[in-house]
Amino acid sequence: MKTPLSKLFLGVLVTGLLFSCNKEEELPMVDPTSNAAANRWILDIMDEAYYWLGNLGTPISEDASPEDYFEALLYRPTDRFSVIYPDYQELINSLNGISLDAGYEFILYRESATSDKVFAEVSYIKKNSPASAVDLKRGDRITEINNIAFTVNNFREVLGLTGSPHSISYSRYSTEANQYLSKPSISLTPIQLSENPNFLDTIYTINNEKIGYFVYHFFSPDAGDGSRSFNDQTDAVFSKFKAAGIKHLIIDFRYNGGGFVSSAVNLASLIGPGVKSTDIFSKTKYNSFLMKEIPELSDVKTNFLAKNQNLGNILAGNRVYILTSNRTASASELIINGLKPYMDVFLIGNTTTGKNVGSIPFQDEANPENKYGILPIVTQSFNSLDQSDYTTGFKANVEALESAELLLPLGDVKEHLLRKAIAQITGTGPSGRILKSERFDLASSLDQKNRAGQMIESPIRK
Repeated sequence: MKTPLSKLFLGVLVTGLLFSCNKEEELPMVDPTSNAAANRWILDIMDEAYYWLGNLGTPISEDASPEDYFEALLYRPTDRFSVIYPDYQELINSLNGISLDAGYEFILYRESATSDKVFAEVSYIKKNSPASAVDLKRGDRITEINNIAFTVNNFREVLGLTGSPHSISYSRYSTEANQYLSKPSISLTPIQLSENPNFLDTIYTINNEKIGYFVYHFFSPDAGDGSRSFNDQTDAVFSKFKAAGIKHLIIDFRYNGGGFVSSAVNLASLIGPGVKSTDIFSKTKYNSFLMKEIPELSDVKTNFLAKNQNLGNILAGNRVYILTSNRTASASELIINGLKPYMDVFLIGNTTTGKNVGSIPFQDEANPENKYGILPIVTQSFNSLDQSDYTTGFKANVEALESAELLLPLGDVKEHLLRKAIAQITGTGPSGRILKSERFDLASSLDQKNRAGQMIESPIRK
């Protein structure tokens, strides 16, 4: 007998098979290493759990590649987010911030609308990474990888070279020379890196206004070890903010593409003004088949956590400031939507991605020969007021592009987006540095992350 649906969704982990016990539909045995075995598993999951079940695509040949088979089932273009991965364990590691990584993230820009030249601008350097041990900084411009120049025709291929040992040719802006100057080429070897989402926190006092600033890059409770260490570190940041008596809070989500809902709940519970464990943070809707077959799934509500570190009641104007970009997605947007019924959520930056649906990671536990993992869309999220209308993204209250100015270190009060937030709080802001050349966003190293645009639902327990 295969794992019944109800046991899976109401069990301890939602990482197994989603199969119905229907002997009439049993098919002849196939080689467990074959595409057919993987594709049967994919169809069984999608045929019950997929959120747009009524619009499930027509299966193609069982012998097709699992990637093509999975794609054929998706409800495009409405479904922008369901994805398949060749290795489930690598998927889970990546969702927890563990990956083979040199330790730097960047955005690729086209120099102008008429130019074929492309450069990669470093967004941030990860702590304890190979990139942190060399002379590479936020704002540096990378023009070549392994002596291959970026162009509009090859940038995706060149981007792929960063997963192996590689060299970087780059330049850095000189204020004295008022231009970018070449730096000596450097070499980097990726390592199995565990990234911490708690990137930066600091407290400013400007014009007698005490401001807390927190940069949070993705949502994960820990590095996959069950310790909840990342959540604990987030709690400690807010404990420090509360003890310092901050009156304003700025959360930086510009590079945050999502992650686990459990960590989103934890962070939101530190911000919402006086929220209790009886207050609703979000509501979750599954497809009609699941909600009928499993009554417990017809009314799923996620409450806030009661956190001693919560500082919502001390924030001036009952407002939180959130810095955003077009890559602010999923669990980040869940926080924005979930907090809106309780406080003024003031956005500064660019319109967010617009992802109000969530996934559950699945692996084929019955067939160890099938290494694939899938992240199909299985839920839609609503806030306590039943609002979920942000598929086109949340538009910023104050529009500002990070790329509009030369990049300064994150946390520098003159940095473009942070300066905009400080100006909203104090009425004035430090002057910045203007950009010397136009640019057009093409892609980012962040787009390759398994967590990009993901809202990973927690298992539902009895």
